[in-house]
Amino acid sequence: MVLTVNDTRSVCCWLRFISQGGRMIGAGFVAPRAAVLQLIPRLVCSRSMAVSLQVSPGRCLFDEPLQVKVTGLSPGQEVTLQAALTDEGGETFTSVGRYRAGSSGELELSRSPALDGGSFTGIEPEGLLWAMEPQTPFRRLLRKDVQSPQRVDFALYESHEPRGKLLATAAQERSFMGEGVSRIPVREGRVRASLFLPPGPGPFPAIIDLYGTGGGLMEHRASLLASRGFLTMALAYFDYDDLPKDLGGLHLGYFREAVQVFSRHPKVNNQEIGLIGISKGADLALTMATFLPGIKAVVSISGCNANTFAPLPCDGFTLPGLAFSTEKIKFTDFGAMDFSDAMDDPVDPTYQECLIPAEKSHASFLILSGSDDKNWQSALYSEQLVTRLKEHGKNAEYHCYPGAGHLLEPPYFPLCRASYHKLLGLPFLWGGQLVGHARAQEAAWQKIQSFFRKHLTQYNPIQSHL
Repeated sequence: MVLTVNDTRSVCCWLRFISQGGRMIGAGFVAPRAAVLQLIPRLVCSRSMAVSLQVSPGRCLFDEPLQVKVTGLSPGQEVTLQAALTDEGGETFTSVGRYRAGSSGELELSRSPALDGGSFTGIEPEGLLWAMEPQTPFRRLLRKDVQSPQRVDFALYESHEPRGKLLATAAQERSFMGEGVSRIPVREGRVRASLFLPPGPGPFPAIIDLYGTGGGLMEHRASLLASRGFLTMALAYFDYDDLPKDLGGLHLGYFREAVQVFSRHPKVNNQEIGLIGISKGADLALTMATFLPGIKAVVSISGCNANTFAPLPCDGFTLPGLAFSTEKIKFTDFGAMDFSDAMDDPVDPTYQECLIPAEKSHASFLILSGSDDKNWQSALYSEQLVTRLKEHGKNAEYHCYPGAGHLLEPPYFPLCRASYHKLLGLPFLWGGQLVGHARAQEAAWQKIQSFFRKHLTQYNPIQSHL
């Protein structure tokens, strides 16, 4: 005996008859009540279950994993999942994953592999985040307003190519400041910065955060570190407010003043300071640790072991700036400057005075670089630095990540292979391979936190609830 139901209305009628204890009559036969009851779950599932797209948690920190699950699909159904966000400048970044539902009509990004033809392949739960690309070439995802979350929109479509009708949508807010973290602008003496204070009585391990030749005030990494229990100062040093407009106006005295201002904060633990810097900010961090007191731990990301580009006046002497050869600058076939071979060799005897004598520092060092850095040869510079430090019995930990480019950001930031460089006024090549760079950002972020927890005493972890 086979029963057929053509629409939801028929099911409702049958249910009403059954609820009254009746026997169903259809097409010349009488169906036992028990047989119809066994059939109803399959009928209801096949006709009335809606497709559901679940993204969790609904709000989280930007560095937290992504969980996406889809239910209500047909077994083996092919679908396209798109993620999109719009930055503060109005630029839209998107990524696409192509999937095939399992035998139960579900797919879960932590277990379901992305198929060929999308932005990434394989089991990549966060691929929709780190594989995002801008609609406009040479745009880099940054976040200046860290007090507001970044909204990410997800859309599920039928089929692959061409994309079919919209099946479901969802959204997630990814924040940079955890619950209870406060942002305090710093304008004391010459120092221009932002302080990020975790909740609680403290004291906290304290970190000064320095970015590179783009200038301005970059706060996204500092705010995330504060959300993980560190008291941080995002320090601007040029092209911001009334600071010098270019690197030629730098002086070590400015960084000394920043350390003094930060150390006086009542919640800085034991007046011990950690430093984290990327690119030009990394060699500045090395210089600070070498010539300024109170620096306990340093993280150098994609840095150089010499003072770069512009001379840095110090107390009674000047560190010359490591130069570059214009004839070694190349351009890619898509119009970006490839600077990777242009810098002079810092260990060449001609440029010895540019080298930062970091072995004089009492700090511990974590050195991070990527094998596909196209800004400069940070892997080579890092190896030179680590060798020199270890020759002098200094504590240095080094990691070079395969496939990683220059811009090693916190986890799930999209890879930026090339972007418009504000200082140079043209597109600049940073390097990086999609999956390798994403893996490096996750691994480096954990290394950074573990390193600071180890070397900055009295670490007080916090639980951030958004």
